Amino acid sequence: MPNTGTCKATDCNHEVIARGYCRKHYRLWKAGEMPKPRYKTCTEEKCRKPRVRASLCEEHWNAAHGKKAEAAAPAAPAAPAEGASA
Repeated sequence: MPNTGTCKATDCNHEVIARGYCRKHYRLWKAGEMPKPRYKTCTEEKCRKPRVRASLCEEHWNAAHGKKAEAAAPAAPAAPAEGASA
């Protein structure tokens, strides 16, 4: 299919260069910043978790924005040692 016509992004009339997008929108699509991203997994190296926000999984998005990951349930209190008097 030849790349002719105008960009399929909303309100863009630039010439198509690839995948129906102009140069700017094709770059954004490759970076995962368009509504239908190129990849459906996190873009961090060796991370295969599904994307949650932007192009990152929840763990990497939180790390990039200075937020702590959700903590797991608190550990149960330790049992008293045997032979210890109360």
